[in-house]
Amino acid sequence: MKIAVLVKQVPDTGEQRSLDPAQGILDRSGENLLDEINERALEVALKYKDANKGTEVVVLSMGPDTLTKGLRKALSMGADSALHVLDANLAGADAGRTAAVLAAALRHTGADLVLAGNESTDGRGGVVPAMIAEHLSMPLMSAVDTLEFSEQAVIGERGTESGSLRASVPLPAVVSVTERCAEARFPSFKGIITAKRKPLSVMSVAELGPQPSNGTAASTVVLSTVRSPARSAGRVIVDEGNAGTELAAFLRSSRLI
Repeated sequence: MKIAVLVKQVPDTGEQRSLDPAQGILDRSGENLLDEINERALEVALKYKDANKGTEVVVLSMGPDTLTKGLRKALSMGADSALHVLDANLAGADAGRTAAVLAAALRHTGADLVLAGNESTDGRGGVVPAMIAEHLSMPLMSAVDTLEFSEQAVIGERGTESGSLRASVPLPAVVSVTERCAEARFPSFKGIITAKRKPLSVMSVAELGPQPSNGTAASTVVLSTVRSPARSAGRVIVDEGNAGTELAAFLRSSRLI
């Protein structure tokens, strides 16, 4: 089996994040790391590879040249190869454009299974895996907490408000996982050394071939940005025997009960 794992480099979640006021897009000038949710998706693929000889794992991403560091980390964790879509025209790409480009790149991998995180920690749109499945005419199984493999299908389980849902899809397929999925491994010293020798291919948009697009990076336009107002101090209720009544009245006026 050949498994393609979609990864994304995002600003460090431990740092303050802000929008570029001129373009209305996320300022990525600080430290950028592989998104943890994508590392969990990669771990699912690597666990299957560990148990099944002959499995090939390729990581795929689009982004600036600084993405190479993140892809090398994925290779040091155990992926066999990496594909980097690098094109200045993709700066500020929205979900629709991103999905179209990644789908075109996935066609070059010939993967039997596409794994991804259910949503990135920067955009939190959660729609790219579904869009990719539509472009590739593949079934989608989204936001699964656990994943099992058979020869012709994958079986996943996801939590619901009343319990859990178990479903399966035939291969080839697109599957997105949640943060409840496998915890990512740390790269070993041997993995870090061998990662330098593993293939990392770079392709431009033109080299990917035909793809549905209007020729621009994004069809979504940010007209304006406004900073969130500073949080005001909350109301303090001093208990003089009626605090419970005042608290209930506050919750009721705020439509919380």
